[in-house]
Amino acid sequence: MRVFVAGGTGVLGRRLVPLLVERGHEVTATTTGAGKLEALARLGAEAVVMDGLDAESVGEAVARAWPDVIVHQMTAISEAHAGKPDMKHMDRWFAGTNRLRTEGTDHLLAAGEATGVNGFVAQGYASWNGIREGGWVKTEEDRLDPMTGTPAEPGMAALGHVEDVVGKAGGAVLRYGWFYGPGATEGLVEPVRKRQFPVVGGGAGHCSWVHLDDAASATVLAVEQRAEGVFNIVDDEPAPASEWLPYLAGCAGAKRPMRVPAWLARPLAGDVAVTMMTEGRGFSNAKAKAELGWRLRHPSWRQGFKEELA
Repeated sequence: MRVFVAGGTGVLGRRLVPLLVERGHEVTATTTGAGKLEALARLGAEAVVMDGLDAESVGEAVARAWPDVIVHQMTAISEAHAGKPDMKHMDRWFAGTNRLRTEGTDHLLAAGEATGVNGFVAQGYASWNGIREGGWVKTEEDRLDPMTGTPAEPGMAALGHVEDVVGKAGGAVLRYGWFYGPGATEGLVEPVRKRQFPVVGGGAGHCSWVHLDDAASATVLAVEQRAEGVFNIVDDEPAPASEWLPYLAGCAGAKRPMRVPAWLARPLAGDVAVTMMTEGRGFSNAKAKAELGWRLRHPSWRQGFKEELA
């Protein structure tokens, strides 16, 4: 098939593009600057510059590629675009990504409709942000936590927009877990090594993880099967912070993370970080396995962390 990957130079795009090429697809991939065109070409894609927030730029790029499927992987959360991670001010940190998940999604859907595209796969998120009621592990039937009144609220609304409009268009939204793997692990490990990532409270809040290679393989399946609906793309083991964070520190050769009470962490790290560490809900991957036939190379973060940090 002809596959248009919007956001081909992100941490997932760089794993996804060569996998699509390897499986025989003709790939057009976008980047925001001419300096990355050569890197995309080396991955085997037809590389183009596109501004995901400019409807005309998106329309022209999609029309030239004339794809069968559009894959929306555009974000702006790299340090180059958004600065250092800042969960205390998540509204500012994710401002560019929120626009790409609202305006950018709308531009891609409009361009796809104008060009006759009949497949659409978009990036969602499912790590610690399941609705905070009931059990610790959520399915696709459970809504995301709106995080009302916190700096994460605009981001949760943007994710909701993606699921709403892509669902109405007959496409698929892949709720990826917390990424780790080449290009993603070091940014996670650095604060752990500096003991800047403590366990908050009892650390009962759950997270779901996914290795980038597993996320890419699930995306290929969604593309090839013209999947519809929402899928949680996470590993087999949603786990509380009290388990995964000390384990990550051990794999990284770091000292055991400190423990701080929630009342102390809140003014330092913000409400979102405290919620993630104490009340976060993880996700089940049963639907993706059953309906997409997805098989993970890294079924648990335990195995994955150890391999990445060996």
